[in-house]
Amino acid sequence: MKRILLTTFLVACLGMIGATHKTRVLCEGFAPKNNLNIPATLFADGGLSLDQWTALFDKYEKIYAPIVKARGGNLTLNRLWEDGTVNANADQDGTTWVVNMYGGLARYPSMTLDGMTLVVCHETGHHLGGAPKVGGDSSFWASNEGAADYFGVLKCMRNMFADEDNIAVVSQMSVEPTIQKTCTAQFQDQKEQAICVRSASAGLVLGHILGELGQDAQVPSVDTPDKSVVAQTDDQHPAAQCRLDTYFQGANCAADLATFQDGDYHTGSCTASKFKMGLRPTCWFKADDADGT
Repeated sequence: MKRILLTTFLVACLGMIGATHKTRVLCEGFAPKNNLNIPATLFADGGLSLDQWTALFDKYEKIYAPIVKARGGNLTLNRLWEDGTVNANADQDGTTWVVNMYGGLARYPSMTLDGMTLVVCHETGHHLGGAPKVGGDSSFWASNEGAADYFGVLKCMRNMFADEDNIAVVSQMSVEPTIQKTCTAQFQDQKEQAICVRSASAGLVLGHILGELGQDAQVPSVDTPDKSVVAQTDDQHPAAQCRLDTYFQGANCAADLATFQDGDYHTGSCTASKFKMGLRPTCWFKADDADGT
């Protein structure tokens, strides 16, 4: 399977698939396409510091390099702090699994450490998010955008927070009431509740940023979920509200943490046949008949 690299830095996931050698551009980056550039030399009130950035990605590589290795890949995390691009992206080149993190997005004024954690978790989700894959082809390397979001919050955030005192962290946060109420209802263990709250709150931060970058008319909220129902699974980024819904549902999924599978989206996730909460939202995802939907 031959691959053609596209030169634009806003392309997140790319490759060639099938005998036709047709180029498949899967996404334009974590965030909507934009011309923003926030250089490292700009004094900013908000966003991440270089020390926070460094500590986050040191921890990320320690956790995910062995996981990627066990799946047959070699993780390459490009820490592009000096690059002012307000985005992030991922790619694969044979056994090299690439995640590109740009300093511009880290310096976005409302970005938080947990929010940036979810960004790198989303990009990791293109590699490890399982089904649905782009084009429904289980042999293709990239999980689609919604799958990457869902993996990011359900699997990766829990891994990243596993060794932290999440109860103490949450005690210092100002938590959206709906997030607190739902996480408390979904999980009996206080530690799991706290991880849910942190993950859903990070999703809310990103939902607002994505809405701003996409110039959405309505500010995304956990209280106004997207009620639309797609006729078939959408591989591209849905609107910011729909993405927030994915983060919120993933954080509240009480399924076991079994590894996602490339050809079957049921394993290790919440599906309608077993759960009422934590499902992939219908604003981008079309379940199969086995879910009873």
